[in-house]
Amino acid sequence: MGASDSKLVFKKGIFRLSEERHIPPADAYWASFWELPESAEDIFSLFAPADVRRTRDDALENLESLILAVTSRLFELRHHPSFPDPELAPDREALNCVRVLTRILPFIYEKESLQQWEEKLFWSPRRRRTRQSTLANEVLFDGVQDAQQTRSPAGEFEEIKPLAEELIDTLLDFLFFSALTVPKAPPGKPKVTYAIWQSGVGCNTAIPTTKEHESNRCEILRLLLTLASQSMYLSPSVLPQQGIKALTYICTNSDKQVVLSVLCSLLNTTLKYNPASWRVPYNALVFKDPKEILVTYSLQFLLATLLYPIPEQPGAATPKNYYRHFLGRLHRPQDFQFVVDGMTRILNQPLQANSSYLPGTQSSVRCAPEIIMLFWEITQCNKRFRSFIIDTERAHDFVILMLFYALEYKADASKQGVVRMCAFLLQTLSVEKNFGINLNKSFEAQDTLPTAIRIAGFRGTYGDFLLQSIYTLITTSQGKLTAIYPALLAVINNIAAYLEGLSGPTCSKITQLFNSMSSPSFLLANETNHVLLRSLLEAINAIVEHQYSKNPQFIYAILKNKKRFEALRSLTLESGQEEIERRNRRRKDSGASHDPLEPNSTRSSVDSTRSPTAQVSRAPTLANVPEEDGTFAIGDDEDDSDDEAGPTPAASSPREQPSAASSVVSAANEDVPRQLQGMSEKARGKLPAGTGNFSRQNSTTSLSSPVAGQSQSGLFEPSVQWMDSWLPELPLHTTLTVLQQLSALIPRPALSADTPSAATLGKIRDAQLVGVEPSPIRVHSFEWSPLALGWYESLLWGFIFASEMQVAKGTVGVWNTTQIKLFRVQETAPQGPTLTSPRGAVDAVGSNIVSRIGAINLRGVGAPSLSGNGSGQAPARGA
Repeated sequence: MGASDSKLVFKKGIFRLSEERHIPPADAYWASFWELPESAEDIFSLFAPADVRRTRDDALENLESLILAVTSRLFELRHHPSFPDPELAPDREALNCVRVLTRILPFIYEKESLQQWEEKLFWSPRRRRTRQSTLANEVLFDGVQDAQQTRSPAGEFEEIKPLAEELIDTLLDFLFFSALTVPKAPPGKPKVTYAIWQSGVGCNTAIPTTKEHESNRCEILRLLLTLASQSMYLSPSVLPQQGIKALTYICTNSDKQVVLSVLCSLLNTTLKYNPASWRVPYNALVFKDPKEILVTYSLQFLLATLLYPIPEQPGAATPKNYYRHFLGRLHRPQDFQFVVDGMTRILNQPLQANSSYLPGTQSSVRCAPEIIMLFWEITQCNKRFRSFIIDTERAHDFVILMLFYALEYKADASKQGVVRMCAFLLQTLSVEKNFGINLNKSFEAQDTLPTAIRIAGFRGTYGDFLLQSIYTLITTSQGKLTAIYPALLAVINNIAAYLEGLSGPTCSKITQLFNSMSSPSFLLANETNHVLLRSLLEAINAIVEHQYSKNPQFIYAILKNKKRFEALRSLTLESGQEEIERRNRRRKDSGASHDPLEPNSTRSSVDSTRSPTAQVSRAPTLANVPEEDGTFAIGDDEDDSDDEAGPTPAASSPREQPSAASSVVSAANEDVPRQLQGMSEKARGKLPAGTGNFSRQNSTTSLSSPVAGQSQSGLFEPSVQWMDSWLPELPLHTTLTVLQQLSALIPRPALSADTPSAATLGKIRDAQLVGVEPSPIRVHSFEWSPLALGWYESLLWGFIFASEMQVAKGTVGVWNTTQIKLFRVQETAPQGPTLTSPRGAVDAVGSNIVSRIGAINLRGVGAPSLSGNGSGQAPARGA
């Protein structure tokens, strides 16, 4: 539709759709939807959201006729012997049918009252005349018409697949269709070849391709994603249990050839991606490259299938997700090597680009969050892959990468979902015994890391680096990461029994963490903080019991904190309250502000409004060990405020964003994967195959229960009974035994030095402890609850939503302006210029520069203004 008058004709036809009721299905008007538009931009800009909604609300029967018309034309073209012939069966018409469906489906999904209508239209079995019946009713000669009309052949109609199933089958065929998305097949060969697009897993040679083939794949994948995106219009609590029929149909397809061809094509296309080869200053310009868009849609549709939990059917076995199943069946080392190399190459980009001087060139990879998600998926569903990366020590690379992304984004509210995912991924790796053992390797390359993750003066092992980084995450996150503190402590717990030769700074940080978590202000802040303290004490015990002689520095650090351990054993509610009051008075008198480890007075677990106000007598033990100003907020009651209501799907590098942007915020509950109680290796070994650590089929009993011990005002009020329920159970025996026996051996002056002498370390190492026996090694894993699955799905679809806004620059996002329930889209204020900061966003000044460069036509096409978005802004996307 090159001429403006042709566009006017199409726009008038769109007005007719809502203004004229009951347009006949046989009307030639319907053909205009696949004959007139010449591009996706034509359909998305001329068929505006207001037009779709007006038709949906005022002339629903016309919308139904449009859907039936374009799907019928699509099926007709699919089976046409000449497709895609430009004259007889043009591929442009098929693509226009795909675009029209992509345009209108989200506006159907967003309206809850249309669920029954949509169910009937798309998912009800259909009937059509059999071929024999059609031929029997054909009039071949004059004079026999009356006789034929009276005949009613048996089996005149046959049952056929629901409309949505035939549509999905057609789209999957189109992904591998001769001369449409893959090279033209020789005469006499099937049009659908199911040839894997790229070399890699399952294929050693890539098939030839063209820009047109890649662009066509993008269009088809985008419609498949749109069909799956019905997920966005359910709440996080409903989605895992209700499921999405389109995804259920796709994922339970047992045709091995189809599943493997799709799986390997998407996986290989993603992992062949090399962002470094496309980098130019302000790389936001290159998101019009069909290759990068194809990578984006391939990765997102791959994740949509892999993550999808098939809803349980009462009284029936839950069908298998074949995409996840076959990913879990990968076993060849060369396939694992390909996967690891591809993910590392993509995730490494920000670390390798830190020497750049231009803001745009240091930009993180757009798809980094999705690659992290893919890595987590493979580590969960493929035990052989976990073993491969751990045994080849490639896990060390991923530990550094996960810590980089977690530390880089810990203070960014729009990227908390990425940070949480990094923590859970580390926990997933840490359940393997060899992972903990291999952490004892010396880490030599610390000086080459970006400043965001570098530790000044670091000397030690990968284990030292991991523990110090976890300490930094917990103590500098301003209380924003309370949801993942259990996961971070579980990582420490899982590796503790295998750590050797911990350095002095690492030992100091572990004891500092203990001092903060054992302080009354922290323990009395809410009902569950003591669980975190217990977890840390179990980790300390594991080091002492299993690696005593290999960690004399750690034992020395415990001895230096002797009073803290003894004070914890004699802690009472009264002495704890008194210590909190005394500390608050000291602060008030000195006018000192809160220490930097505390977020602020309204969120801190040591705030005076949180602590009981009764004046009580001081406990002598706590008087000798005043509470340090080193506590921090973990799991405060007020953590449920709006800005922390759920994990935040992040979606694009800050350097790629306009200054005023929307951020995608998950509406899911904070019920991220819960930590299981420590499970011994023997117990883990008895779990059924395929279940256990990473099983996704869990009952609703995993949902959060109401918090006990709250006053009517909602604030937690500690009681003597509550303290008696957990304080005597704290695992202090091991440390108190060590303190008792070594105190007589090590003179007090020897403990005053920051660094122990060789003689002191020798005494500690040679000491023969009595009564300290190694307890069974426990593994702290996590379980998937329905709400955790809702969080995870909201994270993925938040990535997809925000990414589409980036891909669609110059057009209109597929889901833009629709009423999404899975997460919320939040407007954020414009940011000021940050060209002096290499980590800054493409902001007011940067956007101006980009628009001027864009005028040089680097994009290859013009950049029409974004329509259909009230703000005209793209959502922030974490990378």
